[in-house]
Amino acid sequence: MTAAPLPPATTRPDGDQPEQPLWRNGSFQAFWISRFLATVGKESAEVAYPLLILATTGSATYAGAVGATQLLVTGLTSIPAGTLADRYDRRLLLIICDGARMALLALFAVLVVLGRANLVVTLTIVVAASAFLGLSNPPALAAIKQLVLPSQITRAATQNQIRPLGATVIGSPIGSSLFAVGQAVPFVATALTFAASALTMLFVRRPLQPPPRTTGQDVPKRRLSDGFRFIARQPVLLVWIVWLMGSNMAFNHTGAFLALIATARERHASESAISLMLSVAGVGGLVGAAIATQAIKRLRPSTIFLAAAWAGPVAAVLLATVPGTLSLGIVLACVFLRGPSVNALFFAYIAVLVPDDMQGRVLGAVMFLSYIAQPLGIVVIGGVFDAWGPHWVFAFMGVVSALVALPTLGHRIRTLPTPEEAAT
Repeated sequence: MTAAPLPPATTRPDGDQPEQPLWRNGSFQAFWISRFLATVGKESAEVAYPLLILATTGSATYAGAVGATQLLVTGLTSIPAGTLADRYDRRLLLIICDGARMALLALFAVLVVLGRANLVVTLTIVVAASAFLGLSNPPALAAIKQLVLPSQITRAATQNQIRPLGATVIGSPIGSSLFAVGQAVPFVATALTFAASALTMLFVRRPLQPPPRTTGQDVPKRRLSDGFRFIARQPVLLVWIVWLMGSNMAFNHTGAFLALIATARERHASESAISLMLSVAGVGGLVGAAIATQAIKRLRPSTIFLAAAWAGPVAAVLLATVPGTLSLGIVLACVFLRGPSVNALFFAYIAVLVPDDMQGRVLGAVMFLSYIAQPLGIVVIGGVFDAWGPHWVFAFMGVVSALVALPTLGHRIRTLPTPEEAAT
């Protein structure tokens, strides 16, 4: 496959201004806070939905269906969302999405209080809220490039990776704790969180999309397939997204935790030991976020990517062979450790390799491929687990992660420039 030429560096309106620290960039920080609040609301609701279904139906199957539905709907709506992000005001799109989710969750809280929140109503709300989440993802990611200087893109992408991890740590306990107070309470709190997120977007003063084309320039047609076509023509992005899809299939949180819990129970571990094991595993992502900035600063991108890619097969072997229970959590924590650095670099490469007027469509394609791999992985891992047990799940993880890691051994990845070098 022939590599597509790198697009020319984009001239930004503030390109001649001296660089200032990100923490002094008011528009970027307001944007980050807005997206953090929205993510906290999402995480809180994602915990409260299955708790409500379990409380009203007693069915774990129905509760699990909610998670799969959210992923599928979010992934599917990311494709048209990319086109919208390249065509319309991204700030307005984000405000509309947050406002819609606020209204949906407020309505749902009322239905819960009235005792009308049956399974069909709950799934309807989940589908609608997930659709607006999918519509908000591409414009939110595409906007970052417009808020910082080209030399700060990698740092901004790294800070952005702290957002979902921190929101998970905060949002999940909020959702479960408020549910214990009252079944409608977490949904009221989530609606307020989305309202705060929408209001915070008003403090973002800089435009979130590139300037319009000058008179006389042809405006290309925007097709839903443009993002996929661009990724297929860019070998670096293609190798990276194939690996991300395989990693999401093999080491998604739901499937990996299921295999660890089953293995720990086979070893007659206590519930407290299993809880500690899962807590240790979950800390891996937070530690990864804490060290991501220094890792990206001190290591070449090729080193980070190769280490992350081949950590998967090694971890799968260790999970199948190490004794004890806590050791399983430590191994999985090391897998989650790689996420923030790899994701920050990936989105930084998208920012510099993809033209401004295609950012939304490419990110929409990325979101779709990333999201769609997770429920597929959950289904396969569940089937393997039911048929043969957790050890074959670890074998599946090892095979998939090794296959998608093989393309990283090519010359292009081993000599990968930094995002800033690629931009020039």
